[in-house]
Amino acid sequence: MTLAVRYSAMSDVGRVRSNNQDSGFAGRHLLMVADGMGGAAAGDLASAVTVQTMRRIDQEPPEDMLEALAGSIHRANVKLGEIIDDDPSVEGMGTTVTAMLFDGERVALAHIGDSRAYLLRDGELTQLTRDHTFVQGLVDEGRITAAEARTHPHRNLIMKVLDGRHEVEPDLTMLEVQHGDRVLLCSDGLTAVLDDDAVRAVMSSGSPDSVAVDLVNAALDGNANDNVTCVVFDVVDAATPVDGESAAAALGPLLVGSAAEQARGPISDTASQPAIREGAHEDPIDRELLRYAPRPPRRFGWLRRIVLLVVVIALLILGASLAYGWSQQQFYVTADGDTVAIYRGIDAEMPGITLNSVEESSTIELTDLSPYWREQVNDGIDAEGLDDARTILGRLDSVAERCREARSPSPSPSPSPSPSPSPSPGQSPRPSPTGDASPRAQGEASPTPTTSPTSTSALEACGPVS
Repeated sequence: MTLAVRYSAMSDVGRVRSNNQDSGFAGRHLLMVADGMGGAAAGDLASAVTVQTMRRIDQEPPEDMLEALAGSIHRANVKLGEIIDDDPSVEGMGTTVTAMLFDGERVALAHIGDSRAYLLRDGELTQLTRDHTFVQGLVDEGRITAAEARTHPHRNLIMKVLDGRHEVEPDLTMLEVQHGDRVLLCSDGLTAVLDDDAVRAVMSSGSPDSVAVDLVNAALDGNANDNVTCVVFDVVDAATPVDGESAAAALGPLLVGSAAEQARGPISDTASQPAIREGAHEDPIDRELLRYAPRPPRRFGWLRRIVLLVVVIALLILGASLAYGWSQQQFYVTADGDTVAIYRGIDAEMPGITLNSVEESSTIELTDLSPYWREQVNDGIDAEGLDDARTILGRLDSVAERCREARSPSPSPSPSPSPSPSPSPGQSPRPSPTGDASPRAQGEASPTPTTSPTSTSALEACGPVS
């Protein structure tokens, strides 16, 4: 079954407000509510610009509807920023956004702020959005109940809005809808007065036109002190005939609230004064100012950016200076050409920066060290300070000295001649059986040369000279 929507929208300035800061739109594909903020800081302008910018996507949506909604919100935020740059007097304005995009089967929902979306299905009302408010955070943490949140002194404090100054990520949700569903988008002027049971009772019967009117009237009868805006739509079979008496049939897409008014310039001083309707009680405090606490206009924004850049650069230079200073308090022992030396700094390289230098040289030749110690020196031996580096250098000098001694050959001793016995008188020496006339006694061993006690293990440890 191909689905379609039958929609209606209504907005009222309320019992107290002097101007309507709410805006709403309802079309075949896009339906949305925006609640402007900032009191005299042009909240009505913020909501109107946002709706007028986003209504351009009220057409056959692309496959990725969430991306289309998020992109449209981003463009609206950029537009708000451009307006603030051109007219600093409206600095501090902003708006909530609760918008739905429909493709005939599903609904994509984007939400920022405390406007709400509700779904009525089979008599059960479900809130589809989560308020971005201070009290909602308390409810989520279990510190207060939902009923207590309705009367909390800070119930109107919003934590997340579209303000043209910050890149805000909306809550994005895809919803499956079905024939018979009824959906409500509304500003907090309604939900601050009517609880869920009252909303469900009104939504349970009537056409979208009558439901929108009845909800607004119920809020006004409940002494709503804010603007009230409702967008109501039913999900129906696309073949269902359009009610010829509906507002949508007569007007097509519906634009309500501030967005329906002509574009205007900055708010004048007189426009910010409350115009009290007949029968209403004057509220001496503009609750919008308390709710949104608009910031004062920013001046010399370019100067702030330059100062911030200078501060960042100064911090980077300071950090680099501290790091370099630390590096120059480090020492290590390594090769300096063919000899061993003490280096100050760290054994690393950085383009354009010298991080080490020779602190003390020595006469220790690398070739005088054992293979093990040559490898250690080439890799670099870290020291805990200059004195420790000198100690390491002394140990290496001792190793080199032992290796030089181990490699030096020791001369073999010459054999000592054994004294020949003197022949007895009258006795002539007898020749040896071999005819050797040596006076050495038969069986006497020749002296064997002995080698010096040079340490073979030390020589092996030092290895060949490379």
